[in-house]
Amino acid sequence: MITADNMTSQQAIDLEDKYGAHNYHPLPVVLSRGEGVFVWDVEGKKYYDFLSAYSAVNQGHCHPKIVDAMTNQAKTLSLTSRAFYNDMLGKYEKFATNYFGFDKLLPMNTGAEAVETAIKLCRKYAYEVNNIDENEAKIIVCENNFHGRTTTIISFSNDPDARKSFGPYTPGFIKIAYDDLNALEETLKNNKNVAGFLVEPIQGEAGVYVPSEGYLAKAKALCKKYNVLFIADEVQTGIARTGKLLAVDHENVKPDILILGKAMSGGAYPVSAVLADNHIMNVIKPGQHGSTFGGNPIAAAVAIAALTVVKEENLAENAERLGQIFRSELNEFAKENNLVKLVRGKGLLNAILVNDTEDSSTAWDICIKLRDNGLLAKPTHGNIIRFAPPLVMTEAQLMDCITIIKKTIITF
Repeated sequence: MITADNMTSQQAIDLEDKYGAHNYHPLPVVLSRGEGVFVWDVEGKKYYDFLSAYSAVNQGHCHPKIVDAMTNQAKTLSLTSRAFYNDMLGKYEKFATNYFGFDKLLPMNTGAEAVETAIKLCRKYAYEVNNIDENEAKIIVCENNFHGRTTTIISFSNDPDARKSFGPYTPGFIKIAYDDLNALEETLKNNKNVAGFLVEPIQGEAGVYVPSEGYLAKAKALCKKYNVLFIADEVQTGIARTGKLLAVDHENVKPDILILGKAMSGGAYPVSAVLADNHIMNVIKPGQHGSTFGGNPIAAAVAIAALTVVKEENLAENAERLGQIFRSELNEFAKENNLVKLVRGKGLLNAILVNDTEDSSTAWDICIKLRDNGLLAKPTHGNIIRFAPPLVMTEAQLMDCITIIKKTIITF
């Protein structure tokens, strides 16, 4: 009998392959432990984590303050549902609304749930406040977006893997090009039923696509001009990842609706949230939206601890400083290596564009070799490799990782 103590990596992979749905294509490494910026596989090999669970583990793996908050609360009270009050939710809501500068928070569990929540909130506000005719509201979204994989969300995706064979699709969305203010204004001007504009401040899954400077501020101004809600999906870019608490903070933009997840818990527990001011959030009444686990005591305790760590350890400032070093070093490297076509990002959310076609295996092969050399990263969109280490990384550790990346790419 195979036990956790004697299982090999291949045995663990075989178990998943046999008993699990094949809805992911993981890098072939089986992790069993994590601490800070490091993870270890079942054979005991140590790696730098350069993905951070898609920016959920910004505070580092198994941060002791977050783990303590989670275990202490789990031993006291884990779940009441929202049929009753609990003594942690109000504390969390007050803490988080003050932290991010909004009046109210609606707690959920996953990023996709939070996006769905924001869509519902935006539509209800359109009908009840902006007097758009019932069932006629449109939400503008961007091409190459990634907001999750629920039925509604994939309805406005243009990723064939996410969409194909999952229809019929949910109506009510208008797709425009990302980073295109003219397209946004034309759409706003020519569609009287637009309720909101849903946008990622940086398109992470699309390959860490950073929009032109000023795009977010000007997009927010256009939304205000045409009386539609500006909805920022900061599930991946929020919580210090890009060198500011929120990516929109780089342009001093306050969204009408803010969507958060992932690092809200430091990766310890599923926690997401939608934040808005009273005039928007108050359109939601009892029975109109909710979740059994949303706002549970463990989630509340974990989120308070995780957000406290971000400020106490100056993680946004660290991400900003180390991100500049990372891009500077790899941009210099790109000048002498033809395989690296482009380096882009903000803070510690970065990517390299591999000089090969999207259908090539080059980026995947590089990630396999990086794994062999002690660093874990993952390709996206075929020829792009995303690099997003925990924000607790030190400069010495970052320089070590840069050396690994350079040495690995040189071998191709």
